[in-house]
Amino acid sequence: MPLDSNPLLLDQRRVPFDQIRAVHVVPGVLRILEEGRQGIESICAGPLPPTYTTTVGLLDDITERVSTRIAPVTHLLSVSETPELREAFNEVLPEITEFWTQITLNEALWTRLKAFGETKEATVLGGIHERHFETVQRDFRRAGAELPPESRDRIREIRLELAQLERRFSENVLDATNAHAVVVRDGTRLDGIPDADREQASRRAADAGNRDCWLLTLDDASFELVMKYAKDRTLRKELFDAHVSRCRDGEFSNVQIMRRVLELRRELAEVLGYSDFADFRLEDHMAKTGRAAFEFIEEMTSKTRPYWERDAKQLSEHAEALGLEGLYPWDTAFVGENLRLDRYDIHDEATRPYFPLDRVLEGLFEVTRRVFGLVVRERQIKETWHPDVRFYDLWAEEGGTHFGSFYTDWHPRRGKRQGAWMSVLSTGGPKDGGFTPHVGVIAGNLTPPKGDIPSLLTHREVETVFHEFGHLLHHLTSRVPVASRAGINVAWDFVEVPSQIMENWTWEEEALPLFSGHYQTGEPVPRELCDRMREARRFMGGWKQMRQLAFGFIDLRLHRDELLPPADQMIAHVGKLMEGYAPGPTFAASHPAASFSHIFSGGYAAAYYSYLWSEVLEADAFGRFKREGIFNRAVGRAYLDSLLTRGDSENPEVLFRNFMGRDPDQRALLERNLGTALEAC
Repeated sequence: MPLDSNPLLLDQRRVPFDQIRAVHVVPGVLRILEEGRQGIESICAGPLPPTYTTTVGLLDDITERVSTRIAPVTHLLSVSETPELREAFNEVLPEITEFWTQITLNEALWTRLKAFGETKEATVLGGIHERHFETVQRDFRRAGAELPPESRDRIREIRLELAQLERRFSENVLDATNAHAVVVRDGTRLDGIPDADREQASRRAADAGNRDCWLLTLDDASFELVMKYAKDRTLRKELFDAHVSRCRDGEFSNVQIMRRVLELRRELAEVLGYSDFADFRLEDHMAKTGRAAFEFIEEMTSKTRPYWERDAKQLSEHAEALGLEGLYPWDTAFVGENLRLDRYDIHDEATRPYFPLDRVLEGLFEVTRRVFGLVVRERQIKETWHPDVRFYDLWAEEGGTHFGSFYTDWHPRRGKRQGAWMSVLSTGGPKDGGFTPHVGVIAGNLTPPKGDIPSLLTHREVETVFHEFGHLLHHLTSRVPVASRAGINVAWDFVEVPSQIMENWTWEEEALPLFSGHYQTGEPVPRELCDRMREARRFMGGWKQMRQLAFGFIDLRLHRDELLPPADQMIAHVGKLMEGYAPGPTFAASHPAASFSHIFSGGYAAAYYSYLWSEVLEADAFGRFKREGIFNRAVGRAYLDSLLTRGDSENPEVLFRNFMGRDPDQRALLERNLGTALEAC
């Protein structure tokens, strides 16, 4: 196939996703990397003395071009993975890893950057360019640029092996999720599960060639429904055991991978001169050190524990009232949902008809217009990877600036990863007196349409939509002229602030009518149902917060502890770590470590604590909207100008103070999640 027809190499306004095939990946990626290497060589051989434009600026242009042109491949692996695409990507993964590793270990390039640092121009840069150059130098040093050759060689080897292991971990989770299903032949076992979802399970079975039965899978939507609503305790346990044991053994085991990844990360940190991987990872975060992150987890655990113990006691008592002998992990969602129904007379299925996906999106876009003065317009395009995908543009209401475009892909299917996420496809921003639009994707695994019934969301799924759109706004509105300092390229324990702050509008009485409307009548969520939803917001708040803390605790312990057990003891070891965060040994043993993609194949290694760290910041920041008006355009503009559009142009602590006028206060989060920071249990 001629390279000039390869869709990965065509400079088009939109990525031709409908044309990209596995056969394009290897030749396309190899050409992209070769062009990148040639560009790096041109920097090293450039004229003297080096200038910002011929060193830092050119390096930015080269790396951004490589990232943008490879991004469609990694994106397709998330939303439409096939065996052929996987095989092709794994063939070029070593080349990709080597390219990125080699940049910061390139002695000639590092010499060139240091030479620029000694020029007069470098001493008077100022502003974003000064910050960026300082960050580039720091990143080179953190990557080992100043180490002896044998150490740099070992770093290359470690990074290549880590990239391959992390990719294999992710593949195993996807394959294990797809491989397991529970066939139910007795319909009474599905008692309690909503009719529409039973019908979906029946259609799923029929599609798999099974008649007169129901098929339950391990994807999040199917699994969570069974856990919350199935009265059959044996069925709940069967599905729970299958879900939690994914990748613990057998064909898709991740246990050896876990052990090796942790070992390599520690070695990488030690070669680079750090005591452990957490200290290495967090040096450029708000926390700065693994110790500070761990102390945050311990402090929040201490404040949360009384409320967690209260919630655990309530669950146990209600399980007993339901006639259950003991309380086990496969019971908690079911018992919790039943208790919530008893206490607040609220059921997800009662609210679901009021949150059809299209209505939620319309309301989200209206909230965005009212608060930030940004307008979303849908546009029909053909260059997508699936018929479910939709495409939108984001514009400034005043002035008409086109900030960016984005794709949405909301429903589960085979070959699509679990969870919800936002991905960057390209970074634009201010350039040559104009503005180049950014491009991104928001995706998830929301409840799909069922026959003639549209996609109807739980309120938690509504929060997910708002959350991912918050990440997207952080990317699309960025006004930072340096791509690697723009948008979501911020300290990892700050990156969740813009996403989590958007969730708050889903709870506000003034906002709810905008994104709710019964899918048959159009009526908004009734006032009394809204009141009960808000009353129930803190329900099991201690239980939920302790779960987040548990994952942060495990993550930090695994990345800070000097000694790790042999691979065959890893699962038991994590269970032992969980004991302080679990109401009993069965709960402690029921951890998802072997499928914990966030820390073993995602971006949260040694940084899972950042979810709660960011919650402290966003809960406090949203307090300003609460005080001055949730649709106050002046506050929205201040948030845009002082924080959302600023990327990594300034330290996050400074950005927060610019918006709030002070440092963060934990009380807002504790009061929102637990009731009050001072209330006795």
